[in-house]
Amino acid sequence: MRVALFLTCFNDTLFPEVGKAVVTVLERLGCEVDFPLEQTCCGQMHLNTGYGSEAAKLATRFTGVFAPYDMIVTPSGSCAGTVREGYPTLLGLQGPPVHEFTEFLVDVLGVTDVGANFPHRVTYHPTCHSLRALKVGDRPYRLLREVRGIDLVELPAAAECCGFGGTFSVKNPDVSTAMLGDKIRHVLDTGAEVLTAVDTSCLMHIGGGLGHQRAGVRAVHIAEILAAR
Repeated sequence: MRVALFLTCFNDTLFPEVGKAVVTVLERLGCEVDFPLEQTCCGQMHLNTGYGSEAAKLATRFTGVFAPYDMIVTPSGSCAGTVREGYPTLLGLQGPPVHEFTEFLVDVLGVTDVGANFPHRVTYHPTCHSLRALKVGDRPYRLLREVRGIDLVELPAAAECCGFGGTFSVKNPDVSTAMLGDKIRHVLDTGAEVLTAVDTSCLMHIGGGLGHQRAGVRAVHIAEILAAR
């Protein structure tokens, strides 16, 4: 199966290893992965902050770049949510079919065991866009439970926002920090070595707080766990 990787500008700039992990997993499962070099931002940040005309230009460009592909995969619940929910609802545009990474593995490829091995205690944070916009449900859990050697523990109050919310954390730093403090406390209560999620944006936010406290907990995207052997 030929698929296009929509890496997102956030990952491309700050977390390129996540894209490499996605490619590793998809190729392991027999997919041929293309990376359209013309891809840019999907417009999420502009759309979320009220810059509709600017977002529409990026959405139109995004749709054109990925038009040749029937299957598009992204390691970002928030960007997938923007294309699938934001484009039609807020811009009146129909974006191309974008699958969040764990959705693609479970729903399209029909796989939960990707041959991963990750002997660590792990807890999972369901990010807001993946939980509420995409409704990925238990797909990430189903994939993680099949990882050899993993000790997967439930995160208390998992459905609560971590406080990032893109520009929300910039515009409302006090509220964001308070929400982050609650999330960190719950992560530490699990005794996990690793926190994972389907969005590096939230992982960056929580991981930054964990690092500031020198908590000894790593923030790792789920693709990196599924790529590990």
